[in-house]
Amino acid sequence: MDQVRGPGNPAEARRRSRFSELPGRIRLEDTVEERPAAPHASADATVTPDWWLIRMGGI
Repeated sequence: MDQVRGPGNPAEARRRSRFSELPGRIRLEDTVEERPAAPHASADATVTPDWWLIRMGGI
């Protein structure tokens, strides 16, 4: 516990420079990604007769 706190300590100075301010605001438009949806599985010819069982998780 020989660390000195205050402006003379390099670790304290790095910590203050890193955490001294909040990050900038993020616009809502930058948080949303729009892309076309994939076609539904029933549009393929590979649908099995038990598709509902697989889709509903075996209920």
